[in-house]
Amino acid sequence: MPGTDLLMLKAFEPYFEILEAYSTKAKNYVNGYCTKYEPWQLIAWSVLWTLLIVWTYGFIFQPESLWSRFKKKFFKLVRKMPFVGKKIQSKLTEIKEDLGKHLQYLKVDKDYVKALPAQGLSTTAVLEKLKEYSATDGVWQEGKASGAVYSGEEKLTELLVQAYGTFAWSNPLHPDIFPGLRKLEAEIVRMACSLFNGGPDSCGCVTSGGTESILMACKAYRDLALEKGIKTPEIVAPVSAHAAFDKAARYFGMKMVRVPLNKMMEVDVRAMRRAISRNTAMLVCSAPQFPHGVIDPIPEVAKLAVKYKIPLHVDACLGGFLIVFMEKAGYPLEKPFDFRVKGVTSISADTHKYGYAPKGSSVVLYSDKKYRKYQFFISTDWPGGIYASPTIAGSRPGGIIAACWATLMHFGESGYVEATKQIIKTARFLRSELENIKGIFIFGNPQVSVISLGSHDFDIYRLSNLMTAKGWSLNQLQFPPSIHICITLVHTRKRVATQFLKDVRESVTQIMKNCKAKVTGMGAIYGMSQAIVDRDLVAEISSVYLDSLYSTDAVTQGSQMNGSPKPR
Repeated sequence: MPGTDLLMLKAFEPYFEILEAYSTKAKNYVNGYCTKYEPWQLIAWSVLWTLLIVWTYGFIFQPESLWSRFKKKFFKLVRKMPFVGKKIQSKLTEIKEDLGKHLQYLKVDKDYVKALPAQGLSTTAVLEKLKEYSATDGVWQEGKASGAVYSGEEKLTELLVQAYGTFAWSNPLHPDIFPGLRKLEAEIVRMACSLFNGGPDSCGCVTSGGTESILMACKAYRDLALEKGIKTPEIVAPVSAHAAFDKAARYFGMKMVRVPLNKMMEVDVRAMRRAISRNTAMLVCSAPQFPHGVIDPIPEVAKLAVKYKIPLHVDACLGGFLIVFMEKAGYPLEKPFDFRVKGVTSISADTHKYGYAPKGSSVVLYSDKKYRKYQFFISTDWPGGIYASPTIAGSRPGGIIAACWATLMHFGESGYVEATKQIIKTARFLRSELENIKGIFIFGNPQVSVISLGSHDFDIYRLSNLMTAKGWSLNQLQFPPSIHICITLVHTRKRVATQFLKDVRESVTQIMKNCKAKVTGMGAIYGMSQAIVDRDLVAEISSVYLDSLYSTDAVTQGSQMNGSPKPR
């Protein structure tokens, strides 16, 4: 109503007059203050202050927090102090030497091959050499490795070798040359979408493993966020979410926002809500997470995703091809986890784990093609032609895709349901028995295949050391200190689970005789690394491990035992 608008304006007239008087007074004050400066000075000061404000904003608001950067700078300065720096370097050298002593895989029985043979070896000779190398891989075959090998069944291995051989020279980068391989990859994606209850618009890609699947989802959501005008996209994820999300943040210039867990080792939903900001590009949940085998409350987090219109990625890399079959195996989960949950926009699941395909193959799935298009890389102006790639790699091994497809078809739904039944049955049995061993406890409520152990009475890494001495290879975890076992089909073999329990009971009984004894060996190194405040030092120690993977100067078993260096 025009009359009503005029009455409202008249009511505010006194306030407008007051505001005009103050603005005039402020303007006159500023103009009077500026008369003592030359115009060039005013322009120079304006430019300098603008640059200072822009620099300050850029300094404060970076993917890495200001506090984290301050700590790194502080510790770098501390390490440069003469006395402190020498002390730290001495301790660091000692740790590196201890690390080398306890890396058993560095100890070999024969010299390394360091140059091509002058004459090529025959097929028989090459295969004999390979048998020598594989003969050292005995732990998993005895069922004493946590995760790592998820089947190992001999007939399946024969099938995979034949499938790979059929497509050994193929490459999905050239679908025009290998149309059959393209069809295989498309079928893998569609089968996976069906398993995770994707709709008709669901889609995905085959990748080289869980890390690449996670990287691709993060890349897609980063580009989506950039399109929306978000300059520093943020990943909001539980502290238990896989380190591949940190890797993605580092690679793609995103900011990682870690959210704490509750007492049950699930992500704290309230804390996740508080962590959401206008820069949030994606939310993350795990089904289950790697450290403790716990499934995050996906439906609750999905509600946040819907409310704030943010994509939600469910990382099911570890247990994805178990959880989709658990209901039919007679072990239904407490809550839904897949595309049936409104708000879940993508899922990563490893076919090379409980899908039993060879390393490395995985899938990243999307609820809609509108998300997947941001994953693609397309270069339109290269002289070599238009370059378009769906994932990180250009050329990819067609043999892996064929072997993955062969595995899915070979197992079928009934095969996967039966395998899931055996694994979950073994996991539930181990959990019920471990819960009754005095001195240790189980973290959270693991519903799938990972059981994480801790202790209030002794250093849990002592148990890891004793189990290693008995031939077991368990995963050591940190924050809090713990160890876990990831149950696979290998552990469902006769007497493997009972032997594991027997060895745990014996080890705990031995430890409880002297609870306060200090841990030694790799357990000591791992435990100490958690207490180091300067995490760059831990990174430096870790780089020694990575360097060692490519070492061809390691000592032989005999030289190591004699304490003398191996001749070069």
